[in-house]
Amino acid sequence: MSTFEDRPYTALVVVDVQNGVVKGAYERDAIVANIAGLVDKARRAGVPVVWVQHSDAELAKGSDDWRIVPELAPAADEPHIEKNYGDSFEATNLEAVLADLRVGRLFVVGAETDACIRSTLHGALVRGYDAILVSDAHTTNDRTAWGAPPAEQVIAHTNLYWTYQQAPGRTAGTTDTKGVNFSVASLPV
Repeated sequence: MSTFEDRPYTALVVVDVQNGVVKGAYERDAIVANIAGLVDKARRAGVPVVWVQHSDAELAKGSDDWRIVPELAPAADEPHIEKNYGDSFEATNLEAVLADLRVGRLFVVGAETDACIRSTLHGALVRGYDAILVSDAHTTNDRTAWGAPPAEQVIAHTNLYWTYQQAPGRTAGTTDTKGVNFSVASLPV
C-alpha cells in the first residue's frame, strides 16, 4: 500500500500520448489501442483517468503535434495536467489533483518509455505512491542513432527493472493490460 493512509483509490495516468510524441513510436497502434482499452475499463470502473500533456520548444502548446492522438478522447471532466519536464509531478498540479481524488495508487501508461514514463514512475514512487507500469501500454521512439538500444529493448528493460522496484511502504511493479484490475480501488459512486 502507498504511504498515504487517507488515499485508498487508484487512478490511470496517461502520459504524453500526443501526435508528435508517438508519431513513429514502436508498435504505436497496438500501444494506443491498449491504452484506449484501459481508459474505457477505468471509466467503467469509476476510476479517474488523468491526462498528462507535455509541451516544449519542439512540442508547442496548441500545435497539432501537441494534441492527444485522435484515437483517445479525454472527457471534459477528467483531470488534465500540462507539464514541461519529464516527471509529470515536477512543477505541475498533479499531486494536488491526486490528493483531491484521494488517490495513492497509479497505473502508468503512455510515452516515452525512456524519458517521461521512467521519470513519472520514479517521481510517483519517491513521493509515496504505489506505481504500477502497464507493460504493454507504453512506447518510445528509435534512438539507436544516438547510441541507445532499439526501442523494443528499451521497453523490455524498463519492464524488467520496474518489476523489481521497491520502496518502504510502497508497491511498484508491472502488469500487462489484461492484468489491470481497477475494481479493488475505484472511487465511491
